[in-house]
Amino acid sequence: MHCKIVVTLGPASLDYDVMKAMVRYGARIFRLNFSHADAAFFKPALKMIRDLERELDLPLTAMADLCGPKVRIGEVEGSPRQVNKGEYVHLGAPEHKPAGTAPFISLEMPALLRGLDVGMSVNLSDGMLQFKVSRVIRRDELFELEAQNAGLLSSHKGVSFPGKSHPIKALTEKDRKDVREALEIGIDAVALSFVQEAADVIELRDLIKSHGAWVPVIAKLERQNAVDNLEAILAHADGVMVARGDLGLECPLSALPIIQKRILRACRHAQKPAIVATQMLLSMVKNPLPTRAECTDVANAILDGTDCVMLSEETAIGNYPVEAVRYMNDIAREAEAYYLERLGEPYFPKKEKNPAKYLAYAACLLADNAESKALVCHSTSGRTARLVSSRRPAQPIVALTPDSAVMRALNFVWGVHPRLVGTAVENHTARAELFVQQSPEFQPGDNVIITSGQATPGQMDISTNEVKIYYKYKQPCFSPPTSSGDAFFVRCTPG
Repeated sequence: MHCKIVVTLGPASLDYDVMKAMVRYGARIFRLNFSHADAAFFKPALKMIRDLERELDLPLTAMADLCGPKVRIGEVEGSPRQVNKGEYVHLGAPEHKPAGTAPFISLEMPALLRGLDVGMSVNLSDGMLQFKVSRVIRRDELFELEAQNAGLLSSHKGVSFPGKSHPIKALTEKDRKDVREALEIGIDAVALSFVQEAADVIELRDLIKSHGAWVPVIAKLERQNAVDNLEAILAHADGVMVARGDLGLECPLSALPIIQKRILRACRHAQKPAIVATQMLLSMVKNPLPTRAECTDVANAILDGTDCVMLSEETAIGNYPVEAVRYMNDIAREAEAYYLERLGEPYFPKKEKNPAKYLAYAACLLADNAESKALVCHSTSGRTARLVSSRRPAQPIVALTPDSAVMRALNFVWGVHPRLVGTAVENHTARAELFVQQSPEFQPGDNVIITSGQATPGQMDISTNEVKIYYKYKQPCFSPPTSSGDAFFVRCTPG
């Protein structure tokens, strides 16, 4: 399977056997939701993930999903109370509650009211209760809202301001503490909630670096501002998540499918992985089978070119966590077969001065023409593997890296099967050849396409600069012992 599956751990799945079964059905990334717990709670889960890696001999990735700024209203008098269409309510900071009988909605973060004006939208309860600002009573402090539909107004519900820029940072003090503690227990990636601009991503990257670490940063696209600033965000993030729940509150629901397609296309062009999330198989929280619409939704995300599909409540609190992963796997395999059939050949790069991308494209063409078993990339930083993946070859991409952090980061990338290699052999191409010789994944006589980046005299930057068709020898005849675990040469007689 080329597309990767992200599963959220929770009461339904924090069990070694359940996690093992999910991995067997294709789960490669475990999401740890820091909105509901802290690093101490997830420490046993990290141990189980590492134990599974050793038992199954597969790299697995643990992703901390940060809480971000919780935007909620305060206490509502008489909650829950019915609000009718056309009824007026007041919105403001608690200290500015006006006298009168109209329902009052207090905001725990009054700073969010700055810039709110007549005609702007305010939504509550995941968009189920919608208002328009009808009057500014006190600028930036108190407003009259008109209900656009009927519904229940309840305390402590989430509130959103579609299309409005928020004067609050994505990274909260709680997030800073969670990042430090998550790095201490060995987290492999961090997802940043409510990103609005590239500066949010840069702030988290700097925080991680200040703790002497590097892990990939996944920017969650939940704000219209993030979609508007996508190009700048992609320049600094290691990947993005199309978080359709909150994003669907910020933009018209009718526009959401096209926004998803545009994001996924932009990610592939930038060689950055994308995750599609929210309500993918939601009915499986309670039912053993998904709906037809859900199957179609998952398939369409894969046909759009997503790198990963994510399960949330389905595996965190659902009654059928393993079955949900199995169905996701089945749908992905069917969709991928058609995706590759429709694609026909690897994506041609857009016209630009980018030799590394054209070499990756050439490698994919060679793999197709030579009927290669796989593409084998040596990738110190992961860039070579991402370049090859962006062309969407039919063959699997085996990415070799000496860096365990990069290995687990590559789990997010379409079609990539990351493997850790030693550094006893200095030449990157030679490392790749040696891997093929020693790997049981390839049979004698199989050919693979090797791509690597090995600096040559006069070359300032290491980038992909070599493509090679390599045939595995039929009979390896000498394998010197090693105690370090580093790669070593296999001397063979060709033929």
